[in-house]
Amino acid sequence: QVQLVESGGGLVQAGGSLKLTCAASGRSFGNYVVGWFRQVPGKEREFVAGIRWSGAYTYYADSVKGRVTVSRDNAKNTVYLRMNKVKPEDPAVYYCAVKFRNTPIATTRSADYGTWGQGTQVTVSS
Repeated sequence: QVQLVESGGGLVQAGGSLKLTCAASGRSFGNYVVGWFRQVPGKEREFVAGIRWSGAYTYYADSVKGRVTVSRDNAKNTVYLRMNKVKPEDPAVYYCAVKFRNTPIATTRSADYGTWGQGTQVTVSS
């Protein structure tokens, strides 16, 4: 069973950049599709980005497209999320998760993902 731990959150200035890390332990997740989501209190978890096991295929939410890059290092069992030009609407708890097999390849539904990490909080200062 793979376990995921997110890190890299914190306070970032609007317009700045951040890089979040999702580290896997317990088992290699090199063959999994990994997704990043974010959630603010009172709202549903929102898809941000996803990446296939090879790293060659990535997909993004329209709200972050052009500002976010997802990448992975399978040798390190780690997936990264880099966000540039951080906006005031980006604060949230950011989570990574593994996509269930037999679900659409670029699914953005949180229900199609599991093995959620504990999340990392991102706060934006104006």
